[in-house]
Amino acid sequence: MTTLLVTGGCGFIGSNLIRHLLSTYPEYQVWNLDALTYAGRLENVQDLEANPRYRFFKGQLQDKEFVRQVVRQGVDYIMNLAAESHVDRSIKNPGIFIETNIIGTQVLLDAAHEFGVHRFLQCSTDEVYGTLGAEGYFTEETPLAPNSPYAASKAGADCYVRAYHETFGLEVVTTRCSNNYGPYQLPEKLIPYFIALAAENKPLPVYGNGQNVRDWLYVEDHCRAMDMVLHKGESGQVYNVGGHNERTNLEVIHKLLELMGKSKDLIEYVKDRPGHDLRYAIDPAKIGKTLGWQPTVDFETGLARTVDWYLSHQDWVHHVRKDLTPLV
Repeated sequence: MTTLLVTGGCGFIGSNLIRHLLSTYPEYQVWNLDALTYAGRLENVQDLEANPRYRFFKGQLQDKEFVRQVVRQGVDYIMNLAAESHVDRSIKNPGIFIETNIIGTQVLLDAAHEFGVHRFLQCSTDEVYGTLGAEGYFTEETPLAPNSPYAASKAGADCYVRAYHETFGLEVVTTRCSNNYGPYQLPEKLIPYFIALAAENKPLPVYGNGQNVRDWLYVEDHCRAMDMVLHKGESGQVYNVGGHNERTNLEVIHKLLELMGKSKDLIEYVKDRPGHDLRYAIDPAKIGKTLGWQPTVDFETGLARTVDWYLSHQDWVHHVRKDLTPLV
């Protein structure tokens, strides 16, 4: 039986990915390695515990001996999603982003090389490219120009992945995605955070003038893309994954309030954060042309699904929010 290791599998994207893999590949066993920080939560995968093809390992990615003990048991594929990922937290405490995102990735690459893992997928972000003006798109050829400590740590990790391919011949592929949204995302990120606040009729703090633009990708579409890149992508290549859903932050918030039947009076403009990129926009033409991937969930449908999920999982939301460390 093929064994696939997902790191960060108790997080938002990781837990959705594991569900996708288990349902798509009945011949696979899927292992989950997670440190269970505030962002990785066992309740996100609680429904999988009885599955005989699922196995959980608790530990830190930067713990070399622990990672070696897991991988040496026989791992065919690794999908590395373990990461510190919140920009505001990277501004407050950059060091932990180096430890997890760069050192952790390097330790995992070492184990993959040592124990003959068939292929290594690095899940990255469009933020490594920096910021765009009003026009243009990030392609896989766009130079790396990260503007936040988070983005810099992901760019560093991506460079290590490339280096292990070029130096050691390790089979690697990298995906760089636009902003994800959907079930199980921590309510410190924009969409679930504002859903939680609006549900309680609390002010929604919008950075600057709300005109920062992001491309939004429904998490299930992202999981399909990573699956395709892992199994069909060309080794050593980068694949951008975007949702064709550019929206200003203010447009997203207005749509959320409309779906929830709430007043726009809840919007409260606050001082912009340092290094706040104006616009991200992904050109996913490469993955479309070479692998046939296209997003299937339009933004309006995905956002409505997301709002419904959070409003029907209020116990999860309240429990998770209690464990979130304030950023101020």
